[in-house]
Amino acid sequence: MSSNSFNELKKQIDGNKEVVGILGLGYVGLPLAVLFAKAKIKVLGFEKSNKKASAVNEGKNYIPDISDADLKEVVSSKKLVALTDFSKIAECDALIICVPTPLDKFKQPDMSYIESACLEIGKYMKKGVFISLESTTYPTTTENVMRPIIEKESKMKAEEDFFLAFSPERVDPGNEKYNTYNTPKVLGAASAKGMEIGTALYKKAIQTIYPVSSPRAAEMVKILENTYRLVNISLMNELALLCGKMDINIWEVIEAAKTKPYGFQAFYPGPGIGGHCIPLDPFYLEYVAKNYAFDLTMIHTAGHIDNLMPHRMTIKITSALNSQKKAMNGSKVLFLGVAYKKDINDERESPALKIMDEVHKKGAVVTYHDPYIPEVKTEEHHTYKSVELNAKTIADADCIVITTNHSCFNIESIVEQARLVVDLRNAAKTSSPKVYKL
Repeated sequence: MSSNSFNELKKQIDGNKEVVGILGLGYVGLPLAVLFAKAKIKVLGFEKSNKKASAVNEGKNYIPDISDADLKEVVSSKKLVALTDFSKIAECDALIICVPTPLDKFKQPDMSYIESACLEIGKYMKKGVFISLESTTYPTTTENVMRPIIEKESKMKAEEDFFLAFSPERVDPGNEKYNTYNTPKVLGAASAKGMEIGTALYKKAIQTIYPVSSPRAAEMVKILENTYRLVNISLMNELALLCGKMDINIWEVIEAAKTKPYGFQAFYPGPGIGGHCIPLDPFYLEYVAKNYAFDLTMIHTAGHIDNLMPHRMTIKITSALNSQKKAMNGSKVLFLGVAYKKDINDERESPALKIMDEVHKKGAVVTYHDPYIPEVKTEEHHTYKSVELNAKTIADADCIVITTNHSCFNIESIVEQARLVVDLRNAAKTSSPKVYKL
């Protein structure tokens, strides 16, 4: 890139005159857009969903981690505008990609959202822009997937005509302590000038920027963070199943282990791992490892354990019903919580939905209650609507399964009224013969 282009972009950023385009206004993109807009930077949010774009422009918030007041403020001041017209990319000095990266039915990375975003960028972008990918993906994506698409479509050259970087999102929905602003941001750029531009830009919206040597290093950081959690949670899940057979309370064991002041970090068992990162990231890494003829044995095992948890939880529900001389077939099973973690409205990859499908296959009458999620569709294409949680629905259920422990649930009252409870989250603190723990 010419010194003039670099200096001009740096001058725009230093003077708060840059226009930032964010592609994808979901859990990652919208909070980031609001932070930049609050810093008095003009933000264009690009979204293929007319529903989401309209909601943003009307100041209607659909992301719990964003303050309603903050969204309304930046929208009313015209600092944030949502668009479905991607030709407006031509107005942007910086472009940040925050699109989904799911897996396909063969557990292969679905790169179509990233590829589509890159095609739109290449088609409309002007010379001298900074482009950063935040979507979780496998190492080498930025350099080997994004770069060729953008260069081919735009007829420009990376690090000559535009800057390229990767900066992994670190969103933890529902976390009251750490948010987009105060969670340190890792940044890996393809050149020193790109790092300088990226740092100058991101530090306006995020408190701490942590540079690494390259985009692929930054991509590996994200995979490491989530694979670390997958491996340790899977370990706890396997130990929980063993402890159940040995009549040992795994929760008591973990609490005791936590008293060690060094060398141990607590992870907790559950019905399986959900969300948009932890259950998916190991498959990204396995995908790229094959290109290097490398076998990720430990990660593969951890993923296998996690995939089996919903089935094992179905067996636990069956056993609990059997203890009361009831078959799964024909029993009314009420699930409490279908979000993948407490106090959020996101059911992506939730183990609750997988257990519901298995229980349904075995002939149970399935219902659920979740105040955050009014309706869900499972992998088996069953659609359920949240039922009201009251004395009647509790009494009618042959078994209540606690799959997500939302703070609003009065667990002690539910246990008292219920016939049978299968507690997969250690939510019930009082011991009772009608409560079956994971």
